[in-house]
Amino acid sequence: MTPTDTGPARARSRGPRRRPGRVPAALLVPAALGLVFLVLPLAGLLARTPWTTLPQRLAEPGVLTALRLSLLTATLATLFCLLLGVPLAWLLARVEFPGRRVVRALVTVPLVLPPVVGGVALLLVFGRRGLLGGWLDATFGVTLPFTTAGVVLAEAFVAMPFLVIAVEGALRGADQRYEEAAATLGAGRWTTFTHVTLPLVAPGLAAGAVLCWARALGEFGATITFAGNYPGRTQTMPLAVYLALETDLEAAVVLSLILLTVSVVILAALRDRWITSP
Repeated sequence: MTPTDTGPARARSRGPRRRPGRVPAALLVPAALGLVFLVLPLAGLLARTPWTTLPQRLAEPGVLTALRLSLLTATLATLFCLLLGVPLAWLLARVEFPGRRVVRALVTVPLVLPPVVGGVALLLVFGRRGLLGGWLDATFGVTLPFTTAGVVLAEAFVAMPFLVIAVEGALRGADQRYEEAAATLGAGRWTTFTHVTLPLVAPGLAAGAVLCWARALGEFGATITFAGNYPGRTQTMPLAVYLALETDLEAAVVLSLILLTVSVVILAALRDRWITSP
């Protein structure tokens, strides 16, 4: 091959280039309407925000209490999900067993289940007359409904699938040759898991944990059904927004703005994981 043939051959190896064409109006118009539909409510929220009194409203005791409780419960729920969800994701990704598809389907049920139904289900299991709640109350004196622990449980129930799905996907995409090499060098299963597997899937684990935390922070239906709406004990930010709508619209807007800000920060932090295209 002569030097003059290198350019055309290289161009042919890359395949035909895509030429930008005109966007069909039949697609452009509904796409623009869809964007407006999604952005307009957020713009309305920003437009109705009382910017002049925002610092004073953010410093109100009720707002700070709800914010602290939301951050605490969302963090505890995420830790709970990490403790149980990572082993579950590893089981689904690495172990072949009968009924694995059924188990995976059951894990993802909270994603499509109405949160209120999830709260009712939790109440029927962990309530004082529930399947396990009666035993916990009689044996250990532990009551979960309408407590801060109940908030953590409700948030973990709806948020754990986000963590499991993210970690399972990372495990399936990880190169298992590193784990096999560690095993041949004499590393035990636990050592291999903690020193090889977890570092391999660390980005996916971090993304799943952040999504889990964000979902727990915004949980409403299961929380109000299972844990109630008691200020300082179970009233998280979404519940405070719901309550403020009845008495003080500007307070509801301020609380909603906080949750919107957290959501934007989460999306910005994860943009390299699942927003940008390869």
